[in-house]
Amino acid sequence: MDISIVVPLFNEDESLPHLAEWIDRVMQQHGFSYEVIMVDDGSKDNSWNVIESLRANNSAYKGIKFRRNYGKSAALNVGFSHAQGDVVITMDADLQDSPDEVPELYKMIKEGGFDLVSGWKKKRYDSKLAKNIPSKFFNWTTRVMSGIHLHDFNCGLKAYRRDVVKSIEVYGEMHRYIPVIAKWAGFTKIGEKVVQHRKREFGVTKFGLNRFVNGYLDLMSIMFMSKFGKQPMHFFGLVGSMSFIMGFVALVVVVVLRLCGRIALTTSVWFYLSMLFVLLGAMLFLAGFLGELICRNSSTRNTYLIEKELVD
Repeated sequence: MDISIVVPLFNEDESLPHLAEWIDRVMQQHGFSYEVIMVDDGSKDNSWNVIESLRANNSAYKGIKFRRNYGKSAALNVGFSHAQGDVVITMDADLQDSPDEVPELYKMIKEGGFDLVSGWKKKRYDSKLAKNIPSKFFNWTTRVMSGIHLHDFNCGLKAYRRDVVKSIEVYGEMHRYIPVIAKWAGFTKIGEKVVQHRKREFGVTKFGLNRFVNGYLDLMSIMFMSKFGKQPMHFFGLVGSMSFIMGFVALVVVVVLRLCGRIALTTSVWFYLSMLFVLLGAMLFLAGFLGELICRNSSTRNTYLIEKELVD
């Protein structure tokens, strides 16, 4: 199979027939063998009935329905697990992503040798204050921290080689950082393509301003796990040791000054600060030690992705 298109959706019953018609037209024009996996993330409208109707008319359509709303990451992760195409395309169901971009994305993966190609909505039709400006700042921060030079990490229109989606796990709000997760897993050939952004024709946006706060917290989690996930002592031990040494030296100085009659311990703020640094350092070191014990006893401590083997 050439292409698997994964479409996460929530309350998009009006747009789904138009999206399906558009996808079918593009696939047939270019002679692709394909499947469309629609993941209903607990919709409350008629979305699932529409998916059943699409399936009845075209066996290329597959549907998965969550009992409740789990979020876009969960929908993508389940869709990835069912994808069978050589190239996996993700797009939103609101018609803001154009299926006309699929052939070129497919070509960049198959002929260009990319592991992942992310869409860049260079010209957007969203609110500048609510989306555009926060999105630019968010993307700039992610570029700096991850070292991946993409303009639009959160674009729903992306293309992947199949082994990429089979090798990563997406959860929480991590769908914004799939390129970062892919790079962490060893898939470093990440490209970008300017894609068309269309105005929403039906329904309302499903994302609020809280996604930016959650997004940064998730970015911190990914960056920490990528650097220290298997060796937490390298982080906690270093920071804890520095804090302990600073606190211990400060405490020695305070005690010497007390012996010289320069200060009184009970009224000196430096005494309490030095004690705080000593205790904080000890706690951080202990946290690193416990994290190391957990990692060494984890069932996945030696689980690594292997691209090739010569064992015979």
